[in-house]
Amino acid sequence: MMTPETRLKTFLRLVGAAAMLAAVAVVMPREWMDICHEWLGLGPMPEGPIVDYLARSTSMFYAFFGGILCVLAADVRKYERAIRLAAVGMMIAGPVMLMIDLRAGLPTWWIAVEGPIDFLFGVVTLVMRKMIK
Repeated sequence: MMTPETRLKTFLRLVGAAAMLAAVAVVMPREWMDICHEWLGLGPMPEGPIVDYLARSTSMFYAFFGGILCVLAADVRKYERAIRLAAVGMMIAGPVMLMIDLRAGLPTWWIAVEGPIDFLFGVVTLVMRKMIK
């Protein structure tokens, strides 16, 4: 049986590891990005330096955040305030991402997943953190 502390550590590591997979897109060939873009049902990927910049820098941010989550998971008591900050930040980011996704006209499946999962991550993290005390 896992302790609440071990559950939180495992959760943060899993989410962190998943987020770090975004590092692949930082160095991914542009042609692969285009294939992924079309496979996701978004049509051909637009051309231009800002598109490449945003795709790669956003991926780098997700990977970096994932790395931070893994570091925080090493000692959930010591990093309690930082974990709470990450959780509250994601609870704020969830609705903001939902609005951005709606305004951008992304597919329904994307809208239904991205923002709500960000928000849910924050809620689950806060609940798990509280169970440690």
